[in-house]
Amino acid sequence: MAHSHHGEKLILGSRGSALALAQATKMKHELEAAHPGLEVQVQVIKTSGDADQSTRLDAFQAFGVFVKEIQTALMEGRIDAAVHSLKDVPEDEPSSLTLAAFPEREDARDAFISKGVRFIDLPKGAKIGTGSPRRIMQLRALRPDLEFVPIRGNLDTRIAKIERGDLAGVVLATAGLRRLEKASVITHRFSFSESIPAIGQAALALECRVDDARVHKLLDALNDPLTSDAVLLERRFMKAVGGGCRVPMAAHAYPYGDSYRFMAVMGDAVTGKLVRIERALEPDTAESEVDEIAAEILDECRAHKIRTPRDG
Repeated sequence: MAHSHHGEKLILGSRGSALALAQATKMKHELEAAHPGLEVQVQVIKTSGDADQSTRLDAFQAFGVFVKEIQTALMEGRIDAAVHSLKDVPEDEPSSLTLAAFPEREDARDAFISKGVRFIDLPKGAKIGTGSPRRIMQLRALRPDLEFVPIRGNLDTRIAKIERGDLAGVVLATAGLRRLEKASVITHRFSFSESIPAIGQAALALECRVDDARVHKLLDALNDPLTSDAVLLERRFMKAVGGGCRVPMAAHAYPYGDSYRFMAVMGDAVTGKLVRIERALEPDTAESEVDEIAAEILDECRAHKIRTPRDG
């Protein structure tokens, strides 16, 4: 007979954006379904990233602007667990916290939204809304003749700019649109050969205190091993190259046969110069192969005079 969690409560911390709340609500329902009787309460925590809507995301000094305040609430015991978009979580996690579970990943591709015109067919000089150096670097390599402009704000704000003609299109994560049930606005998705997603893109991370065995066990029921293995390889790459926020880069792993296919890119968002590596990993040596890819990409970047995270 399944263990009853009747009367048991869990407070789950989340950002307050529409997307974050959609994700937190989904996790609440999945946890309650996995543990009959458990009551999960979502608690909104305002982060510095949400409070500051004017600064370009790539200009934020402190990487982790969407998670720090939530992690603090977790360390102080104000919440029992947290749900994050994994791409927002820095590689240096507080030692008292642990990423306990990675639920099944959504579609990790980047999406293009326009008035029906495909990215490749846009007229020369068209303005594209994206503040992501990672996206700009890769899309500039495809279309050096376009103009990329930073954009903040919610989905409706961004789409309004296309409607008004301020922008020819915007680039967003497919996963977020799907979780908000807004995937119908997508004109097309970029293939991985066109745009490698951000490290951890489309994956969620459930975090708890290292010493909280009760909560760790509750969260573990939602862990998807394939997602977990893939995102841990991506985060290993991030650590091996020296961090995820100082230069444009991306890495993505996905199940391929009995192992994973891994792709990574690093470059310059201004020039569109980039180094890209893709290969199938062997199941037994996947981690050391990712370390080799990291070393290779750093060497190639230096050879092509592209700045890396190790250059300070």
